Amino acid sequence: MKITSKTTIGEIAANDFRTAAIFTKYNIDFCCKGHRTIEEVCKKRDIPEAVLIEKLEEAKTQAANQSFDYKSWPLDLLTDYIIKTHHRYIKEKTPVLLQYLHKLCNVYGETFPELFEIYKIFKASSLDLEEHMEKEERVMFPFIIQMKRAQSKGFSVETTPFGSIENQVIMMKEEHAAEGQRFRKIAALTNNYVPPAEACNTYKAAFSMLEDFEMNLHKHIHMENNILFSKAIMLEKNFEQVP
Repeated sequence: MKITSKTTIGEIAANDFRTAAIFTKYNIDFCCKGHRTIEEVCKKRDIPEAVLIEKLEEAKTQAANQSFDYKSWPLDLLTDYIIKTHHRYIKEKTPVLLQYLHKLCNVYGETFPELFEIYKIFKASSLDLEEHMEKEERVMFPFIIQMKRAQSKGFSVETTPFGSIENQVIMMKEEHAAEGQRFRKIAALTNNYVPPAEACNTYKAAFSMLEDFEMNLHKHIHMENNILFSKAIMLEKNFEQVP
């Protein structure tokens, strides 16, 4: 895939996720705002287009220790991977992070009052992500799998409570965008996850975990917004639903 000024950043990341590191380096949101072109983000960030394209092409040619072509995966494998990798990650890390952040508020809150805001934002995020993942696992993903199986057998698909999959995608993308905004606030409040010089090991661990959580969430959202959702919408357009 040749990268040009008109190529969208979501398409680039979907084609080769190794490019995500470059977008992150230049503070370019490739998941929630993956619809923007190279031309648009370069103008916004005041980055020469030739420089960014060169860095992206270099990333594509570098050998990766573990590189998967997620774009080529079937929908059932994609949904299973997202649940078992990204949803599980959130479910496992969230209670630990909440415990650490609560402890930091109690110990360091008077000296670093921003910790209370960080805890508040992350707690709100954790509650919304829990509800978001449940909707995906109970409603959206099963319907996507149903469509995939129906297509392979030449069947039609029954009408769902949410109408078309595109309606559900719009809602999910809005929720993704909200989480992206929350973590931009957390990154700003934590000075991009750099703890103060006098920070204890718990402080350092909490900030490190928050940074890792954000990176995992970026990949999670990218896989859904730029790969899974696009493939599901295309699949739905291939046959009519039963009224």
